[in-house]
Amino acid sequence: MNTVTAPLGPMDGRDEPPLTASISSALLAPTRQVSPKGVGMSNDMESDGMLEIESTGEASAAAPAPEVERTPPPRGIVRVGVPALTSETFAVEKPRPDIRRQWGAERKRVMLPAVEKPPTNRSIWIGGGLIAATVILWVTYLVSTIIGQFVDNGFTSLRFVLEASSYVIVMSFLTFSALMYLLARQGAFYRIRDHVRVPRAELDAHFGRTMPTLTVLVPSYCEDPAVVRATLLSAALQEYPHMRVVLLLDDPPNPSDPAAAASLAGCRALPGELEAWLSVPLKRFEQALYEHEHAVRPGDDASPDEARALAVHYEWAARWLAAEGDLYPRNNHGEEFVADEILATLSRDFNRTALALRAAADEGTPLPVERITQLYRGLVWPFRAEISSFERKKYSSLSHEANKAMNLNSYLGLMGRSFRTTETPVGIRLTPVSHASDLTISESDFVLTLDADSVLLREYCLRLVYLMGQPENARVAVSQTPYSAIRGAATRLERIAGATTDIQHILHQGMTYYGATFWVGANAVIRKTALDDIVEVSNEGGAEIRRYIQDRTVIEDTESSIDLLAHGWTLVNYPERLSYSATPPDFGALAVQRARWANGGLLILPKFVRHMRARRRAGHPVPWSEVALRVNYMAAICWASFGLLFLLAYPYDSKLLSPIILFAAIPYFLAQAADFHRLGYKRTDVFRVYGFNLILLPVNLAGVLKSLQQAAAKAKIPFARTPKVNNRTATPMSYILAIGFIAAFSFWTLFRNYNAQNWGNAAFAAFNGILVTYALIAFIGIRNSIIDVVLGLVQWIKVPAKPSRRARKAAAAVHPVQDWESVLYFGAGESVSVTKARAGRGHVPEAIDAAGRAQLAITQYESDQVEPKVIVGTLVEAGVGGGHGSTRSQEIDQAVDAVLWDEFVANAAWDGVDRRHRPR
Repeated sequence: MNTVTAPLGPMDGRDEPPLTASISSALLAPTRQVSPKGVGMSNDMESDGMLEIESTGEASAAAPAPEVERTPPPRGIVRVGVPALTSETFAVEKPRPDIRRQWGAERKRVMLPAVEKPPTNRSIWIGGGLIAATVILWVTYLVSTIIGQFVDNGFTSLRFVLEASSYVIVMSFLTFSALMYLLARQGAFYRIRDHVRVPRAELDAHFGRTMPTLTVLVPSYCEDPAVVRATLLSAALQEYPHMRVVLLLDDPPNPSDPAAAASLAGCRALPGELEAWLSVPLKRFEQALYEHEHAVRPGDDASPDEARALAVHYEWAARWLAAEGDLYPRNNHGEEFVADEILATLSRDFNRTALALRAAADEGTPLPVERITQLYRGLVWPFRAEISSFERKKYSSLSHEANKAMNLNSYLGLMGRSFRTTETPVGIRLTPVSHASDLTISESDFVLTLDADSVLLREYCLRLVYLMGQPENARVAVSQTPYSAIRGAATRLERIAGATTDIQHILHQGMTYYGATFWVGANAVIRKTALDDIVEVSNEGGAEIRRYIQDRTVIEDTESSIDLLAHGWTLVNYPERLSYSATPPDFGALAVQRARWANGGLLILPKFVRHMRARRRAGHPVPWSEVALRVNYMAAICWASFGLLFLLAYPYDSKLLSPIILFAAIPYFLAQAADFHRLGYKRTDVFRVYGFNLILLPVNLAGVLKSLQQAAAKAKIPFARTPKVNNRTATPMSYILAIGFIAAFSFWTLFRNYNAQNWGNAAFAAFNGILVTYALIAFIGIRNSIIDVVLGLVQWIKVPAKPSRRARKAAAAVHPVQDWESVLYFGAGESVSVTKARAGRGHVPEAIDAAGRAQLAITQYESDQVEPKVIVGTLVEAGVGGGHGSTRSQEIDQAVDAVLWDEFVANAAWDGVDRRHRPR
């Protein structure tokens, strides 16, 4: 019998007695016993401070699995509005699904592999054939249309010429988008085929020599703490040497709504609770690493006993993570993903490493001590993360513009600098200093931006930072893995939307093959020096504002991609699936997301054109494939939406509907159906996705029109945030009515063309009518549609009268009263409320007058920072209207009248507010 003694460090800050475990029982234990009190060890396994391992060289399958000692730590796994949960609570908690699972939803929760199966040569040849077929059929159609319609028949009428020309243009644009899909798909096949995964030993050796610093920034706005918890947990468990995780809370700092206050409190508590939760294994493994490094000599081989001692640590970690995965709440498929793919998968990987160590020890194979040291570090890295939060709205000198880009920019602008804090009437002001600072933000080599509803697999940071650290990638500014959808969707809509997300992962990989990568902001590792290259500095209200990520459009990541290209940087999509994100479960939330995606591409396109011209003048023209893919990415939503609208609405002559152009679309649909099957969906989902795109047509058109409005007005469009909660989001009435109109118009067109025996147009109308009706019923629902329309009508009708002209003149004649702090800070001739409203930044402390608080509340509403019901409460507290008849009431009325009051009250939730508090 071989016996090895290995010391174990304290587990929770106290000197804990060690444990004695049998190798045979530890190796083959198939199950764990989890009691309501958590996983613990019996006291009779304690010894005098050393861990004894007894081995006979053979494992006994009949031996019972030993329990591993674990002092229940302070838990970071909490739910909003309730105290921190303990292991006992998790052990007895029952899953409560928040969304009723629909018929036809996704049943399988098996995630896609991180490394995709390489495509066969047959698939690659077929892909090339589909591209060639599309080009040949389109050219054939073009030639046949010109010859058949114009040469043979002549120019019969101006109307026919315009019809034929517009039809050819529309079909050419749609065919071009289909061709770009096939081209990107082919590039993805090449990358997947040629990708060779870097061995883990090479990664560990690389980061043993160099440890670039990494800061994870998680922008959050009014999120469900359970969603944020999952994101922070996946970031904290990254197997990276040392990292900082910062939660950028963008909520109003002092919400009056109880639910909003509870949600903010829950998010604020998450960093400390997660650090306390991770401290249990961290202290144990840091102590083990410390003792190992002081007990070995470099260059020696580790003995089998040392390998067995390390295996015990890995087994402890595996059991601890498995127990935490069992206790993790499973109220929806997103939480099941965290429990199964983050906690349980890391546990299984640790267990496999332990088995490998024991097998090597049993064979007597000596392992290099350097590799043993790397494996000890591999136990420390997943649990060592500094987690904190930052709220820019607590500081008046930072931008408070309501968008994710400025939330990120505010923190990025502070990195590597020190500041002194100064209290002012409008909040805390940060003044840069070189010493004696009150606030210091550390600089970082790399920054990882991570949306609050996304999660990362454990090797995300390790592999992407390694990629960017190679000499040939010194000019790579952004490395990312476009996110995939979390499987197991509870609704049909979420399943189909997730299918389109997984398709996009393939397309983005292909775009990298042709050098046409765009930054996708949900997750990305960014080189900080690249951000410093594109920063723009301005002065607003005496404060320095730094813009690393442009906020001119609501797709800030796309515009920043062009900025990086213009400065000589490149972007890369890593060819593995290492990130996942939630998909909106209902159409209302999805409409918010997709309308934002459709807005801004046309505004960024001119910047890319200027970049192409500059490259051409410099003698390095942009390749045609990159130009085509980038232009399609930025503008395809525009021409596809308007093109489909024309095809649906305009009664084109049936002579223009050639079978050739229909055949040109078949390669696209065949390829997409094959891709769905490859991703684990149904081939017939290609028709469901078509119907899904039909009901998104009004949403996409709204986004495109917003872009045109922004271009004409030279003003920013408010950043619409995608709801990240499990409750259903109401769809705007206009979208529901537009979808219903598309269905009705399609069937009316079918009836009209049937009577006219125009069979081609009749078939197209029937196809669209059936699919849009199916999508309306399956993805939105008749009941939900009726409810959303009724809510929209009520909101439209229920509009209180705005103040009369006499009341506004009387209010304007009153000189506003100022408090002494405002006079001394802003000056005698300025009003704090008006100044703050124009700036649109900062929160107003309690010392400022009620008019200022009322005005700022309305300003925050206009910039989409707070909900209407929160503002209503603020205005009522300030005493808006209600016939008070005082100077203060007139002052508030004047502040209220400074904005479009009728637009505000049209969207405010007045239910529960006393009528006497309404404006006069």
